[in-house]
Amino acid sequence: MEQYNGSQIVVLEGLEAVRKRPGMYIGSTGPRGLHHLIWEILDNGIDEHLAGYCTQINIKLLNDGGIEISDNGRGIPVDLHPTKKIPTVRVVYTILHAGGKFGNSVYKVSGGLHGVGASVVNALSKKMIVEVKRDGKLYRDEYINGGHPVTQLVNGNLAPVGKCNKSDTGTTVTFYPDDTIFETVEFKAETIQKKLKEIAFLNKGLRLTFTDEISGVSKEYFEEEGIKSFVSYLTREMNLLHPEPIYVEGKSGDIEVEIALQYTDHYSEQINSYCNAINVVDGGTLVTGFKTGLTRIMNQYARELNYLKEKDENFDGKDIRNGIVAIIAIKHPDPQFEGQTKTKLGNTDAKSAVEDVLTFEAQRWFDKNVEVLKSILDNTQKSYNARKASDKARTAVLKQLNDVDTRSKLAHCSSKKPEECELYIVEGDSAGGTVKTARNRRTQAVLPLRGKILNVEKATLEKILTNNEIKSMIASFGCGIGDEFDISKLNYDKIIILTDADVDGAHISTLLLTFFYRFMPELILQGKIYRGLPPLYRVEYETREKGKKIKKSEYLFNDFELEKFRKIEGNKILNLQRYKGLGEMDANQLWETTLNPETRVLAQISISDNLEADEITGILMSSNVPPRRAFIMEEAKYAKLDI
Repeated sequence: MEQYNGSQIVVLEGLEAVRKRPGMYIGSTGPRGLHHLIWEILDNGIDEHLAGYCTQINIKLLNDGGIEISDNGRGIPVDLHPTKKIPTVRVVYTILHAGGKFGNSVYKVSGGLHGVGASVVNALSKKMIVEVKRDGKLYRDEYINGGHPVTQLVNGNLAPVGKCNKSDTGTTVTFYPDDTIFETVEFKAETIQKKLKEIAFLNKGLRLTFTDEISGVSKEYFEEEGIKSFVSYLTREMNLLHPEPIYVEGKSGDIEVEIALQYTDHYSEQINSYCNAINVVDGGTLVTGFKTGLTRIMNQYARELNYLKEKDENFDGKDIRNGIVAIIAIKHPDPQFEGQTKTKLGNTDAKSAVEDVLTFEAQRWFDKNVEVLKSILDNTQKSYNARKASDKARTAVLKQLNDVDTRSKLAHCSSKKPEECELYIVEGDSAGGTVKTARNRRTQAVLPLRGKILNVEKATLEKILTNNEIKSMIASFGCGIGDEFDISKLNYDKIIILTDADVDGAHISTLLLTFFYRFMPELILQGKIYRGLPPLYRVEYETREKGKKIKKSEYLFNDFELEKFRKIEGNKILNLQRYKGLGEMDANQLWETTLNPETRVLAQISISDNLEADEITGILMSSNVPPRRAFIMEEAKYAKLDI
């Protein structure tokens, strides 16, 4: 076994800063941030797997609200740290920027590079227990209230609490998130299971087990074909242009590259990128290398097979990628991520590595599979012809945008400073009239839509761009669409979807979000899209305060809040009003509950998982009914009020 001890743990130099500003380290204190704690601990086990020492990771959702994650890696060192003079395991879990991933002596490739993951999880937990098996001994260190050690040291060392076989090594971490920091501390089994499936696809040979003590569910995840199976899974409900995914792998310098891709009859592209098993949601240089390499290869073949004549311009990269579902996975010894949450890769050598491997290996693959190559080029040719037609339509639409009659629809705000302006998108003239009356005319603009907008998942770009409601939105936003999109020209800091709290309102919201996700994703990624949350009830009631009867009123946002209100002792409901739509509120009520920045409730729309967002959008908004029915029936059992 390669030497791994305290001298290899490098300290850069706590934890109170994490508790004060948790968003800097885990992105948010909502469900996304809560589950990010699990991913940070999982990363450590995955790094042991990438180093060749871990074959199994077990995750257990405990009855008491905690979570236990164990691996059979080498076990975190417990010897005395050479500079900190405390057990090394305690250094790792209590000091920021301490880990075995800053040098190359322990991990050649690693996902958890910042050395803050383990200590951040500890900082944001009310209790954490770390158990280590090494050298035939079992060690245990316990922390409470954000990383304060409670285990007594013996002569500065962590004393063993038991024995085990010398071959039995590994680390077990059990933690309980701090409910004074997180909006919710309830882990979702489905979220964990989806993540484990993804990890199994990305780590051939790694066995993961999940046990939910609350529901009794137990599952195992193990994939022999890795990302090739991943692509097959993602395209399982799609119409395929070739039967098997294309898979290539290779090495460029110290960077290992794997690529799997499948072409479908969809109009969009789906490219998912991973570096050291970490999903880099915003892509970066490895995706750029993939696009550049694929474009060059396919244009070269297009000319060799007479799809393009000498005088013809090359196919555009978008034509070539039309309908593609691809996974790019690289192992990099020194990746440069943007931020602790690792959403984008910046290494320039990753671009050249992916491009080089793809160029060489894909050509070898296509030379042996010419029929698949031709089916892709046929698809590219169709896409090219369709894009030319759509470009004409888009050019015509964009030229007309300044002439689009938004005057009868859009109620402008008087401020010319985008950073203080917001646009409410509302359904119908009735609600639009009420919102226009209630708003702050200086900073709040209103755009009423007539009926439901086009379902962009089922329509051609030409049809989308000639839809009046979509044209009105594009003109109002001011930032263009497609290749011309420029978020710096956006006229508003917030775009707020404000629909009725009913099925039709939910459908309109979904249609709008589908449009933004497919054609203006930057609006969501930059945090510009929100949903307004109007109340469902207004209750007038009588209660007692200081022995006197008084009458009060309160707004309730859903049936759960109403039931909770009914159970409050001493409250006597005098009048209950249910709002069927925004138009039923008067201007004062609408301002007080939904428009006033001091009192309103807004839900910011974000994407925590590109794969899941793309998959669910495709299932729910396409015309393929069986997968949609199956998804709804499967998810219905998890449905509950989200308070």
